[in-house]
Amino acid sequence: MNSFLDIHPEVQEALDKKMPVVALESTIISHGMPYPKNYETAILVADEVRKHHAIPATIALMNGKIKIGLSKEEIKQLAIEGTRVTKTSRRDIPYILSKKLTGATTVSATMIAASLAKIKIFATGGIGGVHRGATETFDISADLQELAHTNVAVVCAGIKAILDLELTLEYLETLGVPVLGYQTEELPAFYTRKSGFKVDYAMQSPKEISDLLKTKWAVGLEGGVIIANPVPEAESLDYNLMTEAIDQAIVAQHKLGIKGKESTPFLLEKVKSLTQGKSLVSNIALVLNNARLAAQVAQDLYR
Repeated sequence: MNSFLDIHPEVQEALDKKMPVVALESTIISHGMPYPKNYETAILVADEVRKHHAIPATIALMNGKIKIGLSKEEIKQLAIEGTRVTKTSRRDIPYILSKKLTGATTVSATMIAASLAKIKIFATGGIGGVHRGATETFDISADLQELAHTNVAVVCAGIKAILDLELTLEYLETLGVPVLGYQTEELPAFYTRKSGFKVDYAMQSPKEISDLLKTKWAVGLEGGVIIANPVPEAESLDYNLMTEAIDQAIVAQHKLGIKGKESTPFLLEKVKSLTQGKSLVSNIALVLNNARLAAQVAQDLYR
């Protein structure tokens, strides 16, 4: 076993017994929402995975170790420290580990950690992608390269709506990453079920998804798969409302000169403010919905 891995006993037992396990990221706890809502949501998401007969494995970097499965106390620590915790992507992992700092894992870092622990399914909110204006800034999330190389399937509510969806889909096609839609032919756009873009393939059941994953990896095709799961109808926000709020948030970002890894947290917080908190309600609902589907896919995959 990798000496940097620290796997929670419950998760290790599940892996040893070939039981379904779902990886969960920790940036959503530290940078996704304020305390105590972040702590409450993290516990709800883990409970949702358990309700659907899988074991949750929330991932973070702590004390020089890659923690696979956190205790409630460790989750609370991340929630309270919030943005003081380092947002950790692939490039940051060696520094955070060597300095024994606390790091909250992004999609790319969570995929790496899950793969090291032999966990194949990961639930998150939305994936990163090509930022608007990237033709000049080259601001492209490391999530996309990780999806091209790491054998972990990511259940999400699509690409974060603050990004350039069209360019992200083009980039994913170039990298050979399949974009699946769960019971939809249209790519969901995080807070909304609509985007104007199509997924590669519409899948109707968790078993259909798990069959595709088994086939992909059995053939020897490396890399992940995006399982785009639309936010539930009741919590889906109006497409025009969200488009307007995002456009305003991006104008504010440019005025303040915010770039790089700080862009996404700033934009999400600004959108929350512009929508009077409606985007946060939608965010929580979609993460729970993704945890549910991930557990169902994991059951079929491990079976």
